Amino acid sequence: QRRSLAPSQLAKRKAGEEEEERHPPTARKRQKPVSETESGECYRSPFRKPLAQLTNRPHCLDSSQHEAFIRSILSKPFKVPIPNYKGPLGLRALGIKRVGLRSPLHDPFEEGALVLYEPPLLSAHDQLKIDKDKALVHVVVDPVLSRVLRPHQREGVKFLWDCVTSRRIPGSHGCIMADEMGLGKTLQCITLMWTLLRQSPDCKPEIEKAIVVSPSSLVRNWYNEVEKWLGGRIQPLAIDGGSKEEIDRKLVGFMNQRGLRVPSPILIISYETFRLHAEVLQKGSVGLVICDEGHRLKNSENQTYQALNSLNTPRRVLISGTPIQNDLLEYFSLVHFVNSGILGTAQEFKRHFEIPILKGRDADASEAERHKGEERLKELISIVNRCLIRRTSDILSKYLPVKIEQVVCCRLTPLQAELYKNFLKQAKPVEELKEGKISVSSLSSITSLKKLCNHPALIHDKCVEGEEGFMGALDLFPAGYSTKSVEPQLSGRKMLVLDYILAVTKSTSNDKVVLVSNYTQTLDLFEKLCRNRRYLYVRLDGTMSIKKRAKIVERFNSLSSPEFIFMLSSKAGGCGLNLIGANRLVMFDPDWNPANDEQAMARVWRDGQKKTCYIYRLLSTGTIEEKIFQRQTHKKALSSCVVDEEQDVERHFSLGELKELFTLNETTTSDTHDKIKCRRCVNGHQVRPPPEGSDCTSDLSQWNHCADKRGLQDSVLKAAWDAAVTFTFHHHSHEEQRGIP
Repeated sequence: QRRSLAPSQLAKRKAGEEEEERHPPTARKRQKPVSETESGECYRSPFRKPLAQLTNRPHCLDSSQHEAFIRSILSKPFKVPIPNYKGPLGLRALGIKRVGLRSPLHDPFEEGALVLYEPPLLSAHDQLKIDKDKALVHVVVDPVLSRVLRPHQREGVKFLWDCVTSRRIPGSHGCIMADEMGLGKTLQCITLMWTLLRQSPDCKPEIEKAIVVSPSSLVRNWYNEVEKWLGGRIQPLAIDGGSKEEIDRKLVGFMNQRGLRVPSPILIISYETFRLHAEVLQKGSVGLVICDEGHRLKNSENQTYQALNSLNTPRRVLISGTPIQNDLLEYFSLVHFVNSGILGTAQEFKRHFEIPILKGRDADASEAERHKGEERLKELISIVNRCLIRRTSDILSKYLPVKIEQVVCCRLTPLQAELYKNFLKQAKPVEELKEGKISVSSLSSITSLKKLCNHPALIHDKCVEGEEGFMGALDLFPAGYSTKSVEPQLSGRKMLVLDYILAVTKSTSNDKVVLVSNYTQTLDLFEKLCRNRRYLYVRLDGTMSIKKRAKIVERFNSLSSPEFIFMLSSKAGGCGLNLIGANRLVMFDPDWNPANDEQAMARVWRDGQKKTCYIYRLLSTGTIEEKIFQRQTHKKALSSCVVDEEQDVERHFSLGELKELFTLNETTTSDTHDKIKCRRCVNGHQVRPPPEGSDCTSDLSQWNHCADKRGLQDSVLKAAWDAAVTFTFHHHSHEEQRGIP
């Protein structure tokens, strides 16, 4: 039985025992305690523990054990209370500065890591002396991006980073990304921006903000690409519409952002909006500016060029798959924009480079002029190559299906031929052009002839009004001729060929077709033809809003989309659009600028394309369209020499021949084929491949074959041959790699 050991209780019990000794309890019967059994044993509950004996001496821990216990509590790192969480926090304690050497943001030794900068190796002695807060670290591309970059894109990102950080040209921070279409220039630039915004050798962001300037039709595309590759890691600001006050408010908010973690560090804006609101953007500084479709800056005198050039930013990247479009002075403007001064002034460039190179490129140049031109060309290439990277679409042969490009020469209808000859007899601008003068009326005449080659209906109104060059031409039209409907058998031969291509494609395959023209009037004719044949179609031209463009492109590319035809104005949407839902493209009329045609024709042969692509370039035989095509060949040869460094590009045409625009050759199957004096053809038929190493390997070097109907492999084009086609040049992309005979 437990008893209390308290002093007061002990005293009470002692007094009670003394009282019992004086008065023994003889008369009353002793009761059993509740806690005792009959045998006299004491019962204890198994659920009660005996009390420990208390003492007045406290129990003391060892002081070293106590300190170790407290230290273990305080040193526990913060952990996110989510099972298996592997985030950027790792084991780093919040609010506690890490001690020791600085480390890179991503592991440079991880398999597949793309290292843009590697700090110099230090000896053991230097490592002891180095200031830990100033040690340089690796710059490593985020693995989220480096895993998806192809080899040529990894090389491109490294080149861009070296240029904008002034490691290639000391004191210069710009470069030109001149890869051909479809090589992933957008992804490479997004990788560059993300890397600069997050890291540098000094273990801090290289820049705070970046601006992407693009054509209005590509603003939403850039936003989508950033979202696609970076997910929710960054929130770009895309401005593609709104009132002036609203846009100014957004731009002021963007420019006022400061610090290491800017909420919206990327601004995506169109050239037009940038020009109108340049004053707001020029009040602060920006770390990087990227100009997409940068060939729009070919004229250093226009307002857009000057507005961008006055932007306070040293790092400038210009994206253009076609840096040379017309002449070398435009090329100078682009290089001068990204790296001012490396080619001197415009006058110095023209005197030292442009004039000698162009004289040496002319077919009538002397041997001395050619030698001097080649020397200056090599000098120019050696300077520019330090800030320009150029890869051709040959790289895509590993990733994309075959592309078959065909130039289809179509004879004129009797009505077109008569109207053409009637115009040449009446038009006064012809004589002015032959004298070397180009007036407004001369340019108007060129446009009239180009429209006539497309379709007589496009110049019917001028014939009705009796304008200059078309007086009396209305009598040449058949009785009852109407422009309200399209009858291909009565219209231009190109329209007839197009009708055959669409019909055969629709009936024999599930392919979709893109129709491209420079004129909205021609798109109107396409619409009439589609309604007549009951083809489903969508149309994109300059009247369509930017937001709506992105929606119809996305819908057309969907596998479930019922639309068969995508009509595209090359002026409004020829650049940057991804139309991989189609694998056939018809370029209905040529443009003076080869870059416009190249951009438009690259819409279908892009990443994501799974089918063989067919490109049809329609030309009217012996007309101004062939002259335009010849001029394109001359410009592309110049671009090949300066940008692609091809040394064996043949001097096809003299400048005098290129001025013979207002002529009609009705006896030829192809005026272009006659001009180049092709030595691999006999009587218009290619009977043998060009001998290896001979000069004729450069005859229209971008075309693998000259062909009549016997040489065609495209069943769709064979169906149209007898009706209108006279001759074709065709090209299989990378056929030497693919083993195509």
